[in-house]
Amino acid sequence: MMQFDHDLQSLQEMRNAVKLAKEAQLKYMSYSQEQVDEIVKRVAQAAFAKSHELAEMAVEETGMGIVEHKKIKNEVGSMAVYESIKDEKTVGIIREDKVNKVTEVAYPFGVVAGIIPTTNPTSTAIFKTLISLKTRNAIVVSPHPRAVKCTVEALKICHEAAVQAGAPAGLIGWISKPSMPATNELMKHRDVNVILATGGGALVKAAYSSGKPAYGVGPGNVPCYIEKTANVSKTVSMIIDSKSFDNGTICATEQALVVDRNIQQMVIRELKNNGAYLLNNEEKVLVEKVICTAPGKLNPNIVGQSAVKIAQMAGITVPADTRVLIAEETRVGKDVPFSIEKLSPIFALYTAKSYEEAKEYCLKLLNLGGRGHSLSLHTEDDTVAKEFALEMPVSRLMVNTLSSIGAVGATTALTPSLTLGCGSFGGNITSDNVTARHLLNIKRMAYGIKEVSIPKPSNSTVQERKEVTGNNDIENIVDQVLKQVSPLGKVDAKVIAEMVNQVVQKYQTN
Repeated sequence: MMQFDHDLQSLQEMRNAVKLAKEAQLKYMSYSQEQVDEIVKRVAQAAFAKSHELAEMAVEETGMGIVEHKKIKNEVGSMAVYESIKDEKTVGIIREDKVNKVTEVAYPFGVVAGIIPTTNPTSTAIFKTLISLKTRNAIVVSPHPRAVKCTVEALKICHEAAVQAGAPAGLIGWISKPSMPATNELMKHRDVNVILATGGGALVKAAYSSGKPAYGVGPGNVPCYIEKTANVSKTVSMIIDSKSFDNGTICATEQALVVDRNIQQMVIRELKNNGAYLLNNEEKVLVEKVICTAPGKLNPNIVGQSAVKIAQMAGITVPADTRVLIAEETRVGKDVPFSIEKLSPIFALYTAKSYEEAKEYCLKLLNLGGRGHSLSLHTEDDTVAKEFALEMPVSRLMVNTLSSIGAVGATTALTPSLTLGCGSFGGNITSDNVTARHLLNIKRMAYGIKEVSIPKPSNSTVQERKEVTGNNDIENIVDQVLKQVSPLGKVDAKVIAEMVNQVVQKYQTN
């Protein structure tokens, strides 16, 4: 009975939040660009100032990740996102093409439904709030049940700063008692206009099935190819930093290493030098049992945990300073635990006998569960990089950098974002790093600039019209004759039609 009560409370809270958000958004529609920009700036600054506090809350509540790393994610989700959107025009006339006489006017979607994952709970909430406010949308957030307190705290900080800067109260809303029924109804609510869904495959599917416009993003199973020309020592150092960042909770984190055979021994030596532990065959079997609870089914208890803790769960002893667990692998498939997306500091290591085999491994890994997301490449050969860019079914390819934070815009010039589209490769509507412009509608006013001469109908067209008119006349005459006949009289419509047809033909030939 208590569970039922919780669901009812959750639904009611969601409905109240949407109602307030809609009312607030209608007021917010009248705000100028300057007013909007001031609100967004103050929200970003307030969230940034609490980055460490929110990171501590997230780690304590979810038991995932590393405080110092979550702090960086909060900083990216607040000020880095702000810096990337602050100069965009999102109110009124945003562009005028005086030559072609086209004027573009921005208008918002309305109320955004934001679904937040447990892996990046505070940073994603801040990020989605900022891009919603920048585009004069309201947002109602459904936090992950395992990350409610920290997500709601992040939203409260944002809401307080927004209201103090002059925003209408209720513009940022949330469900403090989340439930699946409330999340599903939020996505289908008549007053919700667009969905930003970050989470598991089932959630993204529900978002796309809601009947609303939706930005849902798929999973990553990021292959990392270390090509023979790579600077091995620099490359391995970056990869281990990236893989151990927040204990592997960013979906763009490298999941499997694919290494050219002639540099394999150098790579293994550098992996060990950087705190990686190579599992022997017996240890590999024990870790496999901890990675998956069933074929292809990731054990949620290892997500965001340290390499040392995961080793303990598997019943093996590793040095206290171990940062990543690695096992050599040759197969890819749901029944191969090391080859799936692990969201933790665990690597599969594939040795490629040739460049073609390396590409094949990368494709197999993507097809297993990361199509459309990301790929990491380390090479000094631009031809290899371009070939991968052309051939791989991914939406972003990070070259010679940390894939995890490079994909979200921290070490690359990609748009800072915590919602990474997978495009049609991954069944998503966009392949972009989602940002403010994705929450903006644009109407266009266009003046006529080309003279067009509309041709007069040709003789054949006139003849066709006569024929059509003739047929219509026949039907009309038959209809009139039938109306004149007594209801009791027997009439053969075909006979009359033939008679009328003969009359009309004579009429047309005269």
